[in-house]
Amino acid sequence: MGDNDEIERRRAAALAGGTDHVRWADPTNLSPAWDERARFAADLVPRAARVLDLGCGAMALERFLPPGCEYIPCDLVARDARTIVCDFNAGEFPKVECDLVVALGVLEYMVDAPAFLRRLFEFGKPLVLSYNPAGEGPRDRRANGWVNDYTRPQFGDLLRAAGFKRAVAFELGAGQILIRTDPASAPRRAEKTVWAVSYFTAGNFGDRLGVQLLNQVLPANAVVQNVSLKFLDRLPEGAPDLLILGLGNSLFDPLVNDRLLALLDRAPRSIGVFGTQYRDTLPKARLDPVLDRLERWYARSEEDALMYGRGRDNVRHLGDWLVDAFPMARPSLDETLEIRASDVSGTPLDRVISRIQLYKRVTSGRLHPLLCALTSAEEVAYAEQTELPGAGPSGKFRSLLLDVFGRELPQQRLWPVDRAAVIAYKEKVKANIAVLREDIEGLLA
Repeated sequence: MGDNDEIERRRAAALAGGTDHVRWADPTNLSPAWDERARFAADLVPRAARVLDLGCGAMALERFLPPGCEYIPCDLVARDARTIVCDFNAGEFPKVECDLVVALGVLEYMVDAPAFLRRLFEFGKPLVLSYNPAGEGPRDRRANGWVNDYTRPQFGDLLRAAGFKRAVAFELGAGQILIRTDPASAPRRAEKTVWAVSYFTAGNFGDRLGVQLLNQVLPANAVVQNVSLKFLDRLPEGAPDLLILGLGNSLFDPLVNDRLLALLDRAPRSIGVFGTQYRDTLPKARLDPVLDRLERWYARSEEDALMYGRGRDNVRHLGDWLVDAFPMARPSLDETLEIRASDVSGTPLDRVISRIQLYKRVTSGRLHPLLCALTSAEEVAYAEQTELPGAGPSGKFRSLLLDVFGRELPQQRLWPVDRAAVIAYKEKVKANIAVLREDIEGLLA
């Protein structure tokens, strides 16, 4: 049969629909030109994978697979003793365990391409698939024996309709594309901007740790820009998708001002993750305009929530989320560690945590080093901060102790740590962090 006769035979077979058994039974119709496509496809296969090759043809893919792979050929006719024989157009599919499915030069011959792709999706495995979109390659598709004519956008719609949410495309030239997709992969999402407003420029332990913990509550597509509470006159251009006020730090009177309110007004959505201190100088009416602008305030302590959030439906008691950075530990040094602000300023955070958790007795005049010590020390002592002139004690130590132990404990005197109470507090905060994460995901959706 001459070339023209074969072309006409292929065109007639394509127009008739079904599978061209005559063509694929003849191994001389398996073009060596397809080997380069197989070589490219093999670059997308991990080592040691069990690879199911649908429409394996001359089995060129096997020659290019990385070391350790198990090759499983499948085709309309047996290419060797291993071949699983199936007619995909007749609804036949192999039932075999594999790690990845490859279908090169197959979809063009599928009478019911959507059904074929649904069957591929049902494998539940990553897929490497080629296709020649209509309008980009040979004009006379029937002369090639191709039975369908999907454009590139239509091909994408087919993948999505079959259940595939994400695909990576590679150009093979001559109007042919190669797709790698995975039924379990998440859809690609646009980047979302998040402004994190805090004391990230401060050298103290708690503020630095809050910056590091932020990522645990943000979705993967969040792009973070830190904004300093000290420099609200130096703001980025534009507006974020979400503004997060505080990263576990405290708000107090000098910080609650018109510049902060103007910043909150720029963001379409804002939440707060902070506590308060020096409350005698921060009346509820001063904080109300801030809370009015927040979708939700995740208050650090129950006292914060009661004093400033009563009567509001946008206030939730989070707890001090920085406790999630401190694992429960047992001390090894039978000594007392006295923590001063200079001891933790600028020191790598992991070293600060490790050092605090070495000591059986720890005293601290800073809130978050004390919180860290509660997860390890046998005894602790604290001294309330009184750094705001005329404002009295900060009040944040008392709030923390009420949350963890249910009572205030004396300062400047060692007292034993109730480890069971600390564990219960950590569990409560961890559960609340999960809710915070879900809320942020929803706000950025």
